[in-house]
Amino acid sequence: MDLKSNIMDEAAVRRSMTRITHEIIEKNKGTEDLCLLGIRRRGIPLARMLQENLRKFEGASVPLGSVDISLYRDDLTELSDLPETGDSQIPFEITGKKIILVDDVIYTGRTARAAIEAVFHHGRPREIQLAVLIDRGHRELPIRPDYVGKNIPTSHAEVVSVLVDEYDGKTGVALYQLP
Repeated sequence: MDLKSNIMDEAAVRRSMTRITHEIIEKNKGTEDLCLLGIRRRGIPLARMLQENLRKFEGASVPLGSVDISLYRDDLTELSDLPETGDSQIPFEITGKKIILVDDVIYTGRTARAAIEAVFHHGRPREIQLAVLIDRGHRELPIRPDYVGKNIPTSHAEVVSVLVDEYDGKTGVALYQLP
């Protein structure tokens, strides 16, 4: 893959996450009953950023967990009628809560669909909202994020790569061209 451009540096990512935090607070009229679930992998560090921002701006301790969608993907053969949730870590009750799923990039919508299915495996939330750092378009399912850091129109021959310090040693967003 060839680097086409660096879309966001760390400061731009943090600004976008700060804006998303304020939008979450405004839409939900505070933080009551909010819970964050980062979609493995890069959604987890982004969810931590939101959690820290909510603590900083509202003085609220919003529960944080993670969801692993690997057994809920529609492109895998199911091994049983009721799959286990793998590495999902949801250390709080989700029934009746407002769940905010957090992911790095939304593309076809299939990851978000799988994450919603995984959430319902754990209980029945009052509401599920979706926050993404990057929306690159090309939806195959009728799923639209509630909160978007940046819209980046792309072609199918491009790849959006979100880098987070925890996994990549730096934070940013880059656009690559497939060969």
